[in-house]
Amino acid sequence: MSDERARVLDHLIKYSVRRGTFTLKSGRTSSWFIDSKQTICSRDVALDVATLVLEAIPEDVSAIGGMTMGADGVSFITAGVAAARGRPLNAFSVRKELKDHGAGGRLAGVVRAGDRVVVTEDTVTRGTTLLDAVRVVTEVGAEVVLVLAVVDRGGTAEAMLAAEGVSFRALFRAPDLGCSYEGGS
Repeated sequence: MSDERARVLDHLIKYSVRRGTFTLKSGRTSSWFIDSKQTICSRDVALDVATLVLEAIPEDVSAIGGMTMGADGVSFITAGVAAARGRPLNAFSVRKELKDHGAGGRLAGVVRAGDRVVVTEDTVTRGTTLLDAVRVVTEVGAEVVLVLAVVDRGGTAEAMLAAEGVSFRALFRAPDLGCSYEGGS
């Protein structure tokens, strides 16, 4: 295990995983919850998170982003670190709803037709939000080459995305955090 991976895993367990009774977005209850932004946005390991993401994505990817708010920290930090290392990588956000003023649309940031894109997320349980982001990005003519989550807490996203012809990878999975998968419905 690399030093970066060990530091991020330790930080996730110490600062992001919560135990108790929680209601998930699906309405189901869970004995644990993860607020991975506590790790992704922490000055202690943000550089390590970006390093792990950059190691996981293909070199020819030109943009990274996903559904706002979940993807924003991951994509913006990763694009910034990539730029500092001389690797061109744009960032974008997918809005949850269509914006009806200004330039409009669901995309904000830089993603263009022909771009090879990674759709990202901080934490995924089911994968439906990721699939929505993939569809929005492909509508502008970009090619999604990978969907990457920092944490997969549900264990169902990989199969859901594979059924749509999209590759999925998680940097960490629930068992890595000492937790069980909770896919929800």
